[in-house]
Amino acid sequence: MAKEYRAKVFKSGNSVALRLPKALGIAEGAEMTVREDSGKFIFEPYSPAPRKIDLTGIYGSIPGLKLLDREDRVFEPSPRPWDDPSWPGGSEER
Repeated sequence: MAKEYRAKVFKSGNSVALRLPKALGIAEGAEMTVREDSGKFIFEPYSPAPRKIDLTGIYGSIPGLKLLDREDRVFEPSPRPWDDPSWPGGSEER
């Protein structure tokens, strides 16, 4: 059987809060997901979905696609409004 702990519910502003025992090892400021299931509350650490796309599985599967060399990554400078001498915010001292 799992270990049992007692926790106290208290009012915090206009909400209620649950004070969890330190023995659980939950770090201060940790985000949790709370779910209600048939009258029981389930608390789990929040883990956001990964934001990066893993392309390792498709590498090499597209014919004609090659990695760019450092020399191929050079971009031409794009014109900026402040480079135009007639731009109203420009400085005459350049």
